[in-house]
Amino acid sequence: MSAGSDESTVDLEAMGAAARSASRKLATTPTAVKDEALRAISRALRQAEGQILAANAADVDEARRSDLAPALVDRLLLTPARLEALASDVERVATLPDPVGERFDEGVLPNGLPVHRRRVPLGVVAAIYEARPNVTVDVAALCLKTGNATILRGGKETMRSNATLGEVVCGALEGSGLPREAVQVLADPGRELVRRLLRLERFVDVVIPRGGEALHRFCRENATIPVISGGIGVCHLYVDATADLERARAIVHNAKVQRPSVCNALDTLLVERRMAERLLPSVGADLAASGVELRADGEGLAILHAAGVPAIPAGDGDFGTEFLALVLSLRVVDGLDEALEHIHRHGSGHSEAILTEDAAASARFVDEVDAAAVMVNASTRFNDGGQLGLGAEVAVSTQKIHARGPMALRELTTYKWVVGAPPEPGSTRYFVRE
Repeated sequence: MSAGSDESTVDLEAMGAAARSASRKLATTPTAVKDEALRAISRALRQAEGQILAANAADVDEARRSDLAPALVDRLLLTPARLEALASDVERVATLPDPVGERFDEGVLPNGLPVHRRRVPLGVVAAIYEARPNVTVDVAALCLKTGNATILRGGKETMRSNATLGEVVCGALEGSGLPREAVQVLADPGRELVRRLLRLERFVDVVIPRGGEALHRFCRENATIPVISGGIGVCHLYVDATADLERARAIVHNAKVQRPSVCNALDTLLVERRMAERLLPSVGADLAASGVELRADGEGLAILHAAGVPAIPAGDGDFGTEFLALVLSLRVVDGLDEALEHIHRHGSGHSEAILTEDAAASARFVDEVDAAAVMVNASTRFNDGGQLGLGAEVAVSTQKIHARGPMALRELTTYKWVVGAPPEPGSTRYFVRE
């Protein structure tokens, strides 16, 4: 655990070396031992509730005094219910299958040489994130399950919360016989430390940022380590003329209102012209009653105002924007072609949804939309590791590399080729390439 405000007191090289050493031990730790450590972390979180919530309350108070945006304060806030959910998520990770050691692509070459690929940990994972203390535990749990060590650097607004959570997690690791250096929290707000961490390629195998576009861009521009970028959601929902009106209303409300400060919340509603006058008055009134500010194009604005629904004109910047708040942009389109073109122009590759009773339209939408997750008659809120049965997630990747969508256990592993077979008495074979 490293803390303090003086950057010169933080020895990143030592942290990296300790993480690398811990990763070698974790890589061969049996699943049962890792699972017991996870259960120990879950118990420790519950036992330290008062300590954790007190640290979080201090962070929240300071954030409010600093006029941090309400959406970020909500991300920062821990409550007894949220902490219990966090502890339960860790327990759930312990019940999931361990991908480490999985064999696949097994075969035998024509000369009798057996080969297969074996799933192995990435090694050392660095996670850089903002205003989300739950990420400290989520990443630690998933990395532990997959045999990875991790260096965690949260935002300055979560410094107390992250330091306290880190101590709780490390204490549980130590009590389980695992190295506490397997999880290290860089509880220092210095930006230069982040830059240095991004160049610690000698010890860190991959960097996963979670936060706004500025953080992702900073990581991509400064890292000498592979960066898995994602989590920036500009999420669209297209309602065509065949959609069920009441079900569409419920899904739009869920996608926008249930938790507006997360990356899979709805940002832009696209409505087919033939559906607009039937859908927008009821959906608009429902959203406005929930405190949503509607920003509509000219046609949508006229329909909403005619129905007495408050709305303001949408500007150019309202499309292609991740609001992370109770704000929704809205556009009326001619049909599926125009909706697809809008998503292609403004989407971030995160979560896109269609509401329709037309099988051909849903097939085209799934085929043509380029995103990590495409929903048919479902809320964008389902693009989540827990909802998709993966347990907690490290991030939602929007890249087109080995990990796309929620990054859970399998996405925190790579593989090695194993060529040959273990010796057998009296029948060991040796192979020479001809």
